[in-house]
Parts: sequence; C-alpha cells; structure tokens
Amino acid sequence: MIKVALIQDWLTELGGAEKVFSAIYELYPNADIYTLVYNTDLLEKIGIPEEKVTASFIQKLPFAKKKYRNYLPLFSKAIESFDLSSYDLIISSSSCVAKGVLTHAGQTHICYCHSPVRYGWDLYFQYLTESKLIGYSPKALLAKSILHKLRIWDIISSNRVDHFISNSNYIQKRIYKTYRREAKTIYPPVAVKSFDHTISKEDFYFTCSRMVPYKKIDIIVEAFSKMPDKKLIVIGNGPDKQKIEKLRTSNIELMGYQPFSVLKEHMERAKAFVFAAEEDFGIVPVEAQACGTPVIAFGKGGSLETIKDKETGIFFYEQTANAIIEAVNNFEEIKASFDPQLIREHALNFDIDIFKENIKNYMTNIMNNKSI
Repeated sequence: MIKVALIQDWLTELGGAEKVFSAIYELYPNADIYTLVYNTDLLEKIGIPEEKVTASFIQKLPFAKKKYRNYLPLFSKAIESFDLSSYDLIISSSSCVAKGVLTHAGQTHICYCHSPVRYGWDLYFQYLTESKLIGYSPKALLAKSILHKLRIWDIISSNRVDHFISNSNYIQKRIYKTYRREAKTIYPPVAVKSFDHTISKEDFYFTCSRMVPYKKIDIIVEAFSKMPDKKLIVIGNGPDKQKIEKLRTSNIELMGYQPFSVLKEHMERAKAFVFAAEEDFGIVPVEAQACGTPVIAFGKGGSLETIKDKETGIFFYEQTANAIIEAVNNFEEIKASFDPQLIREHALNFDIDIFKENIKNYMTNIMNNKSI
C-alpha cells in the first residue's frame, strides 16, 4: 500500500480550494496532511482529524491563523521545512506555495493547481494598486522585492512537480504560460446535489459573493440602480460593502451575510443569477445552474467552460454597468427559452462524485504507468 501525503497552502477558512482538498482527502483518508497554518474550526467542518495535520512554524507566529498572509516572505521556507521523504505519493493543492515541497527522485508529486501565484503574476499590478503600493515608497519597494523573489522561487519550485492538474482550461493555459508545463484539466467538485432546481422562478435577479474588488459586485449594483423596474437581491459581506451601499437604490436589496439555507432559497427562486467576476473556475455559477437558474456572466475565465451560451446562461464581455444592462435586456427577450431541467442537468457534470472518479482514475494511471 502506497504512503500518501496531502499538501494544502492553508486550512483557515472554507473556500473553493478547501472544498477540493476535502474531496481529495475523502479519496485518501489514511493520508497525512501538511499545511502552512490551520484553524481547528475548519478542520471540523470538512471532517479532518486534527491529529492528521502537521502545520509549519507559521502556525505558532502571532495572529497567524487570521493574518497569515502577513508572513508571505516566510512561505517558501515554511513549505520546504516539511520532511516528506518517507512518502510514495505527494498530492499538493496549490494556489500559492504548496507545490514547492521538497521531494526526491523515488517519489511522485502531483499538483492540483488552482492557479500560479496570482499576486506574483497575473494580478501583480492589480494587487499593488489595490494595496496602494504603486511608486517608490519604502513600503512599495519592499513589497515589489518580496514578490520578485517569490516569482523566482515559484518558477524553481514548479520543477518539483511531476504532473500538473489544472482546475480549468483557462488555468491550464496560465500554467503553461507561467511554468511552460502541460496540465490535465479536472474540474473542481461542486455540491450540486445540495441544491434543488425550481421550475417556477420569481421576478428578481440575484447575486452573492464576498464583497471584494475583483468580484465586481459594485458594477452589478450600479447596473441595477439604472434599471429601477428590475429587482436585485444581493447576499454577501466584505470590505467593499460600504462602497456598494452608496450605490444602492430602492429596487436593490442588500441582505449582508446569510446562512446557506437563505442563500440557497434565493438562488433557487431567482429568475437569473448575475456574475461579473473573472474567475479561474467559478463554483457559484455552477451552483446557480444546479438550481435550474440561468446565469448572466462575464464572458472570460472559467465561466466560458461552465456556462453554455443561450442554453444555461448568456455572456457580457466588458466588466461595466452598461454591459450588464445590455445583457439583462437581452436575457429578458429570451428568458422563456431557458429550461430549468436542462440547466440542472448541465450542472450535474460538475458533481463531487464525478470529480472524485476523475481524480482517482488519473492518480491510478499515474502510479501504475508512471507516465500519462
């Protein structure tokens, strides 16, 4: 029986990467787990015993469980501190440094890559702008130096991976662009069976997200503020909440954070789900489709792979309020053509069980043939 180690960047809050990791762990329940830092609350949520988990030295640093990103300069040293020499198979789930663990020639290292480090590569200038680190202040120069070193280490550490799995074809291209490595796309698991599809839709549009800049909730709210005859309901909280509240008009309801049951109910009843982010994959639009709810989405990134144009949703191609207004008007003209049952059936292609089967088959082929 092969000995398996699972590596995750961090296990602090529940997001898409953590859901992927949890599904992989269910395939390898005897595996040992290594991560930079973890919260016991999250481990309980995803059913991982704490005794299975080994954290890096970052776990013991002040405020690390909430402010771990402040220790970015230490990430590479922390991930390299794990002694994995006794394992046959190493599986890393990485959007930052997890893929950089040290391995030897007798081991197989497979990385499920959510993205090359975003703030080191594709979102570098956006990150600097949003963090007010543009220019030549000491703080800005320090940040640029840290990210420059991170990019060098990121390229070096990519060579420690034997096989890459991408979470979408969009990320597959990003992996090749950044690392010049081929990747096999296996879409992330979505809990589609946790949602019920509803044929009878109500007269409101819906969106939900953490209110951070790249999610673009502000332009969705701005768009509906210019369409007073159309109702929008928004669920979510975050740093941009105050900014978004200033854009709200009487036809827009901002509900803040809500439990899953409330989010699910609104997603099932909405006439359409509006999604303006450029995501690597995008789990929430698939969840909306699991409800039989069509999606009005920004036509870039993973959405192009999870939404079928004019069948399960429609696209707009600029992240602007005017583009959303045009898309909503186009949707109103063809809304009767959307079949909730067909939308639901499409979403089932991304079910957790399909993910597990694809991952298991891939890993089996790798370990049996040592090549793929």
